[in-house]
Amino acid sequence: MIKQDISEKQANIIYLGIGSNLGDRIKNIKKAINMLFLNNIKILQTSSYYESFSWPNPKNPKFINIVLKINTKINPINLLKICKKIEKKLGRVKTRRNSPRVCDIDILDFDKKISKLSIDLPHPRMHTRNFVLIPLFEIDKNWSHPILKQHIKSLIFSLPYRDISSIKKI
Repeated sequence: MIKQDISEKQANIIYLGIGSNLGDRIKNIKKAINMLFLNNIKILQTSSYYESFSWPNPKNPKFINIVLKINTKINPINLLKICKKIEKKLGRVKTRRNSPRVCDIDILDFDKKISKLSIDLPHPRMHTRNFVLIPLFEIDKNWSHPILKQHIKSLIFSLPYRDISSIKKI
């Protein structure tokens, strides 16, 4: 039997959400994907681009969002640090919560881990967001919420009708 070295970490399956509602939104997302790749993050799948109203203020510019399925040996805290560094490099400035931004990268699900310590896993509001659930369903039709134990279809159908009908694949 070969004993695995403790320092060898298995790669994790992670879902990231990326959104932009300022500037060239698609270009911002593509740059973010490239920067993730340059940080030794393997992109396994990318959803289509989806346009949706800003939340909570639909008068703000519309968002374009995608979901990525990635693979990495990086731990959740360091992945979050990389995501924040990428957001900053792309021009995100810390302002009021939910204000318009060049780039927003959220860790949605990190290998089904559940945490409330230095990072909330899974993302605490992902199950209520059309711009997360619909692109996630596109790339993983069998995903289920680690805490709620609900299949993604159930989560989508629990959204208000206006949330399902207002998002557009582009």
